[in-house]
Amino acid sequence: MPEWLIMVLVMAGTCAVVITGAVLNARRLGDEDDPDETPDVLDYMIMMIGVVYAIVLGLAIAGVWEARSAAQDGVRTEAQALHEVAERANVYPGPVRDRIRDDVDAYVRHVVHTEFKVMIDKGELTDRGGELLKTLRHDVTFATPHSDLQSQAYQPMVDQVAAVDDARNARQQSAGPTMPHLVWFGLVLGAALVVGLVFTLQIRRSPRELMLAVMFTALIVFLLFLVWDFDAPFGRSVGDSTTAFTDLFPSARGGS
Repeated sequence: MPEWLIMVLVMAGTCAVVITGAVLNARRLGDEDDPDETPDVLDYMIMMIGVVYAIVLGLAIAGVWEARSAAQDGVRTEAQALHEVAERANVYPGPVRDRIRDDVDAYVRHVVHTEFKVMIDKGELTDRGGELLKTLRHDVTFATPHSDLQSQAYQPMVDQVAAVDDARNARQQSAGPTMPHLVWFGLVLGAALVVGLVFTLQIRRSPRELMLAVMFTALIVFLLFLVWDFDAPFGRSVGDSTTAFTDLFPSARGGS
């Protein structure tokens, strides 16, 4: 199911619950109840709770966005380092060059078509990816240079393989969700509390007030959806994060 459809369904369901609750609450209180009887101190307390929740929600969005940006930067670093290895191998003889490029292509295809799916589903890397990287490191390390040009390319290639390994380790650390379950509990409970304050303020007297309450609820749901969406550092589908690899290695867009 597309993410936008999930967001629309959740938003529509939540707003429907709010509308139903507001209508039932208005019927329960009747026409004799006066909304102006709400104490002023209660209004200030409600505003304070709303401000505190807004700050917490903003920090949550900033935190998951920063984690996602760092994860995406690591993916771009890994892909660029592999691209540099493949390009610098051009100075070596045909058999050595082809072997290194085949190692790079095999690793990229595995990452794009297999490893990212495992990361998204299970939050971990594959042993096969580590083996392919080990093979690449071996072939690059033992590609003995026989000319000045090859000598100049050798050490940068070794360094780029090390950069791939470092970026891969960072990718493993970022594979799982960012937000702890306790924080999620607080965000959802806070959302329910803030939306429930609409009834405390007795917003039920006119269609305009009810519409504002619905819009406020939809905004809260949308912001929580953003937190949920950004809480997956590498996206909710494989195509969200493999662009850095497929842009530099177009051949990886096909089958594995």
